[in-house]
Amino acid sequence: METPKGKTPKMANCGMVELHRNSVNWAKVVEEIVRIEKRVFPKHESLAKSFEDEVKKKNTGLLYSQIGGEVAGYIMYSWPSSLYASITKLAVKENYRRQGQGEALLKAAIEKCKSRNIHRISLHVDPTRIAAMNLYKKLGFQVDTLVERYYSSDRNAYRMYLDFDTD
Repeated sequence: METPKGKTPKMANCGMVELHRNSVNWAKVVEEIVRIEKRVFPKHESLAKSFEDEVKKKNTGLLYSQIGGEVAGYIMYSWPSSLYASITKLAVKENYRRQGQGEALLKAAIEKCKSRNIHRISLHVDPTRIAAMNLYKKLGFQVDTLVERYYSSDRNAYRMYLDFDTD
């Protein structure tokens, strides 16, 4: 794995964890995720103020990667029906980017959805976020359509999807 600026890969001591409502470390993990949320997303896109409520919603899942006891990144997804799911958030702390964290989180969420016999996963992404677009395409997501003014009056989004064989 190639690493930026001579950094060593940190995936070796990385753990993928599913956050459960009854987890003993719920408050600590949610607090760390909210800090990431505030740094990564613009204020009007951030769920920081309502994050705990979002995670508690029925049919919502959250996976996070942990390195040396700290949350390195997270992915939130929901499955409103038995047929499809939606990736609602994916974020990795800056110092853990370009080390496979986002890809590992996305793959883990895809596997969770497959285990629920979901047929399609969708997501929205800002077309200017090239690294995110490339990651989604690498894992098989396809652009469905451009949604104008999705994020704000001057920011659009691509709606992307990943279909699974239903044989």
